[in-house]
Amino acid sequence: MSGETRAAPMYCPYCGEEDLRPHAESHGAWECRACARVFTVTFIGLLAAALAPAAGGSR
Repeated sequence: MSGETRAAPMYCPYCGEEDLRPHAESHGAWECRACARVFTVTFIGLLAAALAPAAGGSR
């Protein structure tokens, strides 16, 4: 995927503050100015149950 753009996190997962900035030293990392933590948000995958058709649905 060229020009891949991700949505920015809305708040720090550690303290809940919204004062986040991209972390210059690590691609995809964010720094929280309130608690001084640096973190990344990673997509793992989709739940298989969410992809399966609903039980008892029409055939």
